[in-house]
Amino acid sequence: MTVLLEMEGITKLYGTFAANRQVSFTLHRGEIHAIVGENGAGKTTLMRILYGMEQPTSGTIRINGEVKQFADPADAIKSGIGMVHQHFMLFPSFTVAENIVISREPTRGVWFDRDEAAARVRELSERYRMAVDPYKKIWECSLGMQQRVEILKVLYHGADIIILDEPTAVLTPLEVKELLETLKNLAAQGKSVILITHKLHEVMEVADRITVLRSGQVTGTLRAKETNVEELSRLMVGREIAEMQRREQKQGDVVLAVDDLFIRGDGGKPLLDGISFRVHAGEIVGIAGVSGNGQSELIQAITGLRPVDGGSVRLLDHPVTNAPVRTIRRLGLAHIPEDRYLWGAAKDGSIVENAILHQYGERSYSRFGFLLQRRLRELTENWVKQFAVKTNSLFEKAQHLSGGNLQKLIVAREIGQNTPFLLAAEPTRGVDIGAMEFIHAQLLKKRERGDAILLVSSELSEVMTLSDRILVMYEGKIVGEVDGREATEEAISLLMAGGGAR
Repeated sequence: MTVLLEMEGITKLYGTFAANRQVSFTLHRGEIHAIVGENGAGKTTLMRILYGMEQPTSGTIRINGEVKQFADPADAIKSGIGMVHQHFMLFPSFTVAENIVISREPTRGVWFDRDEAAARVRELSERYRMAVDPYKKIWECSLGMQQRVEILKVLYHGADIIILDEPTAVLTPLEVKELLETLKNLAAQGKSVILITHKLHEVMEVADRITVLRSGQVTGTLRAKETNVEELSRLMVGREIAEMQRREQKQGDVVLAVDDLFIRGDGGKPLLDGISFRVHAGEIVGIAGVSGNGQSELIQAITGLRPVDGGSVRLLDHPVTNAPVRTIRRLGLAHIPEDRYLWGAAKDGSIVENAILHQYGERSYSRFGFLLQRRLRELTENWVKQFAVKTNSLFEKAQHLSGGNLQKLIVAREIGQNTPFLLAAEPTRGVDIGAMEFIHAQLLKKRERGDAILLVSSELSEVMTLSDRILVMYEGKIVGEVDGREATEEAISLLMAGGGAR
């Protein structure tokens, strides 16, 4: 295969910290090349350098044998490089076509030609078999459709090299399947794809070659046909990954009781339709279901982020239906939110400030209205060390952490509250396999201490690994309950698709 891209000896220093150290990487025309590694391994930094968002300290980039230096993303785009970011860069109030053609709009005279833009987008979508409605507003599109728009946008701007950063992090299982088929189709048509991801099973399904980074250095480049998930995991974390063991234990009293919970959406359509269940001390109850079937509304109702129209929620036998968030937390709830940026962190705050969001009012950490800074720093340092959050300083802004490292900080903060009840929503979203193993172990330890956990996850393997009981949601209802010891992927998938709906 023809070598399209060469990155040779790329080093990126931030002071004395090396995000990348002598990294070499090649990409062939028509190839899907995955880059995997733990959070903070240097994957995104390497791609930001390729896309002109960062300048390397040293090293060389060649495209078709020609040395390139990219001052900014506009330079990279001119050389045929496009990047689809983990958090989409679309204008919600614009149409699909307007987002795709932006900065290269077709005109009629001095006016923007919407019909010509739509025609170009329709032709592009047909060529690459990615169906979109050019006239639909972005805010009306699913996340999977928005990602499709992002890919079409880079194709419209002439990309031969397409970088995708954690592309399946927010997608449903069906959308993931569609994306992987799209990537195979792009490669078959001569496009070259760089895939940054933590999900090794997806890598094995779609990649031609895989480069593994650990601590900013390459630990191996392998052909997908000649390796396996176990070898990749070992190269990523430098050790074998242990299999999780969920011990049998006696359940205690009811900690969370949800009865006939009802929430209406626009037009009176029920978003939650008579939800009832219990979570006991010493138990993990998993909620499975395709995203958009009421899980977010259930999370928000329990945590006080959204009012309910009917039914009740009790925490440790205290009524908390429609109670303020602070009241519910003080009664014993901790919450790992499903969206770390929207609900979980203050991006302009420092790591210390984000870590102490629930500690600052406690007597142990404040006196006469003044924060006890040394104690708070010690608390934060302990969590950062325990959860291996990679950062240059405790005073670094949260927005400068990688998504996976911010997730680890939030998980550390919430588990560190030592509450009798934890609502863990997508607890391992965007984290690497080593961090996932550690977070799972912490959740099981919390269960073994006799605490109750409600686990909501779009990762079916996660729900099956950790849960004592699994509740399946479909169209705002619980359509089935499965014993965690007897659960099969086939049985749960059938329920997730509405196979058990009444």
